Amino acid sequence: MKKSKIGFISLGCPKNLIDTEIMLNELYTAGYEITPEETEADIIIINTCAFTESAKQESIDTILDAAWLKTNAKCKGLIVTGCMSERYREELKKELPECDAVIGIAAIHDIVEAVKAVEKNKFFEKYGDIDNYDIGGDRLVTTPEYMAYLKIAEGCDNKCAYCAIPSIRGKFRSRTMEDIVKEAKNLEALGVLELTLVAQDTTRYGVDLYGEYKLAELIRKITAETNIPWIRLLYCYPDKITDELVEEIKNNDRVVKYIDMPIQHISENMLKAMNRHGGQAVIKSAVERLRKAVPDITLRTTVITGFPGETEEDFTELCEYLKETRFDRLGAFTYSREEGTPAYDFEDQIDEQIKQDRCDIIMDMQYDINARNNEKKVGKIIKVLCEGFDPVSNTHFGRSAADAPEIDGKVYFTCAKRLPEGKIYNVKITEVLDYDLIGETK
Repeated sequence: MKKSKIGFISLGCPKNLIDTEIMLNELYTAGYEITPEETEADIIIINTCAFTESAKQESIDTILDAAWLKTNAKCKGLIVTGCMSERYREELKKELPECDAVIGIAAIHDIVEAVKAVEKNKFFEKYGDIDNYDIGGDRLVTTPEYMAYLKIAEGCDNKCAYCAIPSIRGKFRSRTMEDIVKEAKNLEALGVLELTLVAQDTTRYGVDLYGEYKLAELIRKITAETNIPWIRLLYCYPDKITDELVEEIKNNDRVVKYIDMPIQHISENMLKAMNRHGGQAVIKSAVERLRKAVPDITLRTTVITGFPGETEEDFTELCEYLKETRFDRLGAFTYSREEGTPAYDFEDQIDEQIKQDRCDIIMDMQYDINARNNEKKVGKIIKVLCEGFDPVSNTHFGRSAADAPEIDGKVYFTCAKRLPEGKIYNVKITEVLDYDLIGETK
């Protein structure tokens, strides 16, 4: 029997994307053809997200859109994987009968078996032990060849009151340094210039295997074994920003001076209710130590508005801290009430409009902060990783070290000649356009 053409849709975070890339590789190795055209696919695999209500809705809509292709295109089978299939096993089968296979987080290495079953018109489901499965594996990297994500751990032990991740992804488990460094070397061989380290809690890395936080040592090993010029850190928790890590960011020229450190709130009342570790003093200490050691560091954070019990006083305290601290990058999100989390049953749930109004206030404030920060860059020369060229405006575009993939701004720049993408150039900034920068190079 001729093997099916496989189409993939990956939703959610970079950690989910890596799972998609592992499944892609296993199917490709098994001889399946991968097609980027959903209308040409015989089987479509959707790797879902279920972190928040909006993410769940996006996953459901994507499944229904793909199901439409079963009657209006070549698609003969639909496989659902990822967080939604893990979190809502029975509901998914009952409410979305369009699905021909359902695979949990711990069963991504069984994707070939699932496809073979669907090819034979047999329903397939498998889940496995989320606390004990291989979180590594060869990948068919889907990001541009000059950048890639590298997952250093899986799961989470923090148990924040609003978060369902521990029940979906299992307990925190680090990969060995040897395994991670080997993958980093493989990615370098593919041409990667920017390596972004990710996990549910990147700063917890190593404590389960080695008895202490080992992120700084891991970074040193990666830089010793590769020549990748940009190493970026996402999902770092303030209570685990060790002095050793701060020194590594300061002294290692290949660690970009950027750190993503979600604080979620600053009010002690809210931090305690959220079950965030460390409290206000720890957050302030982490910010102060980073900025003192690395004055030019770009600090990114996220905050939640409308968590149950958030008073006007709590919200005002958060706004005042954000005005004072002036994070370089910030995302504000309304609290999403998630089944199975402690906060779901908390009293004093906040009205949706109040949540959104508070979120809008913070983002308006951050827009002004970002504009003033960007104005300071006019006239300066910064390094930019070129990501492409727009022939309509005759402009190149890319990102500086201060901009993470997907979530931060862009740098648009002109040049007298067409430049190849995937290389780092010196760009002189000439003006600001909202969250983006405009410049020129020679």
